[in-house]
Amino acid sequence: QVQLVESGGGLVQTGDSLRLSCAASVRSPSRFNMAWFRQAPGKEREFLADINAGGTIAHVGDSVKGRFTISRDYAKNILYLQMNNLKPGDTAVYYCAARVRSSDYDTWGQGTQVTVSS
Repeated sequence: QVQLVESGGGLVQTGDSLRLSCAASVRSPSRFNMAWFRQAPGKEREFLADINAGGTIAHVGDSVKGRFTISRDYAKNILYLQMNNLKPGDTAVYYCAARVRSSDYDTWGQGTQVTVSS
C-alpha cells in the first residue's frame, strides 16, 4: 500500500516562497505519475502540476504557471512543489496525489496548510 505524507506548509507573507514535500512510503515511486492539487475553503479542488513516472514530462496549471515548479527526487522518494511569489489567493490546503492502481489519482496525502498573509 502506498502512503503519501505532505510537509512544508505554513504561514508566510505575500511574495515569500515555500517548498512543499510529499514523501512516498514505497520503494519505487517512480512507477507512478504524481501531482499536486489544492483546495481553498468553499472552493473546488484545483489542479496545480503533475509529473510523469520518469520525471521527463511535467505540466503546470495556468493559475500558477511561472510561479510554481514540480520536481521529484527518486533517491529520497520525495515529490516537491516549489512555490514562489506567493499571494493571498494561494491560501489553501495542498495535497499530493499518485496514480497507483488506475489512470485516475487514486492515492492522496492528508494535505498541508499554506496560508499567505497580505
